[in-house]
Amino acid sequence: MTSTPAARNWKQRADALKLETRALIGDTFSPSSSGNVFATLNPSTGQKLADVVHCQAEDVDRAVAFARKTFESGVWSRMDPKNRKQVLLNFASLIEKNKEDLALLETLDMGKPIGDSLNIDLPNVVETVSWCAEAIDKIYDQIAPTGHDVLGMITKEPMGIVAAVVPWNYPLLMAAWKFGPALAAGNCFILKPAEQSSLSSLLLAKIALEAGLPPGVFQVVPGMGETTGRAIGMHMDIDAVAFTGSGQVGRYFLEYSAKSNLKSVSLECGGKSPNIIFADCYDLDVAAETAAVGIFYNQGEVCSAGSRLLVERSIRDELVEKLQKTCDAYVPADPLLEETRMGAIVDTDQLDKIMSYIGRGKSEGADLVAGGTRAREETGGNFVTPTVFSNVSNSMAIAQEEIFGPVLSVIAFDSQEEAVRLANDTLYGLSSAVWTADLTRAHDMARAIRAGTVCVNCYNEGNITTPFGGFGESGFGGHDRALQSIEKYQETKATWIRLHRPG
Repeated sequence: MTSTPAARNWKQRADALKLETRALIGDTFSPSSSGNVFATLNPSTGQKLADVVHCQAEDVDRAVAFARKTFESGVWSRMDPKNRKQVLLNFASLIEKNKEDLALLETLDMGKPIGDSLNIDLPNVVETVSWCAEAIDKIYDQIAPTGHDVLGMITKEPMGIVAAVVPWNYPLLMAAWKFGPALAAGNCFILKPAEQSSLSSLLLAKIALEAGLPPGVFQVVPGMGETTGRAIGMHMDIDAVAFTGSGQVGRYFLEYSAKSNLKSVSLECGGKSPNIIFADCYDLDVAAETAAVGIFYNQGEVCSAGSRLLVERSIRDELVEKLQKTCDAYVPADPLLEETRMGAIVDTDQLDKIMSYIGRGKSEGADLVAGGTRAREETGGNFVTPTVFSNVSNSMAIAQEEIFGPVLSVIAFDSQEEAVRLANDTLYGLSSAVWTADLTRAHDMARAIRAGTVCVNCYNEGNITTPFGGFGESGFGGHDRALQSIEKYQETKATWIRLHRPG
């Protein structure tokens, strides 16, 4: 494929980038106490981008100590709300100013198309921080209903030190969903990015200091999960941990909390989301294109991906034919080309996992009707073709286990009751969708589906004003986005005052 001028510019900018690879602790970028580093690779070429600092338990201790000192000083936790709002608005403005470099780092680190990083992810990061900032001076405490001789106050206070361990699929957006509300609530925040995608978070740390966040309010400690992540989970002076990632690692953080100080833990641990299309769907072409976006966007590396397509049997074959045609728009290509719609898989481990599930799908008897192969192997990168299986049973591994790749399972149903049963026949409950022209059916399905989000005649939509979280093994402990996200980083305090009047 011939590079466009814009694509050549992105390549030139990538070559010219000066990468920050050290941890931000306090107001200083520094190596780890051990001097250890780890390599971060470009998944579209297999080449090393940089050696990033690998923080040890001692480095986490330093970051926590700095955060505690800052929190107790009140320089942020007790700052006038209108001033805290202005600092966060400035932070959002500087993210906007630096969005091209941030987007480029996201693409280089995890392989997503530059058009998605620049035009979708970064605007959502800016919106999240701005929205949380604007909420700061618009959230009120409460007065309890009491007798005339008593004053009962219900107030919200920051928790203290909040740490977040975020995934590689949306490095900055998942971080913003945590640090935006946590900082708005007055907490100090420590971010551990995924080891596959640390570079944009480290540039973000520089921007935070430039924005006027006091030293110790926002810190970044890159590293591996088994060392840095564990040190965060086990730390006796961290008050809350927010985690997005796999269910296995989420369970580790529950164990860490139990073995340490019973810190608050909020988890978002993925999904196996049903996208349900009835025969009375108002536009099957739109439904097919949306289903393709729902599974192939971001290479399928999306926790709320519509990986199970439940289709009324009478329209299954027609819909599968339309899906096969949509795959042409998702041919894997160079992520630095602005027209690319599907980039590279984040690393070889994830690539091997996806290919293993494709093999299982074929061996279990599903019909492979599109894709199922590696692509662009000559580049040294990790690319997979958009993959569609039909005649899938909901008991198959490809229908039950989270693949986190561009693999769609088409499952037929014959009645509304069967659609509900299949939709809920999963350990997860993150997202879902229903396509129907019947308003009563839409309401009934929305009530019956066990998922944190139900979309009707669309898929995976919503914005900062709507909470995002799941049921079952998709997680618990509070939602991201909306006002609920700020509340989960606050403690509730009751103050009971008996009023004594003369005489």
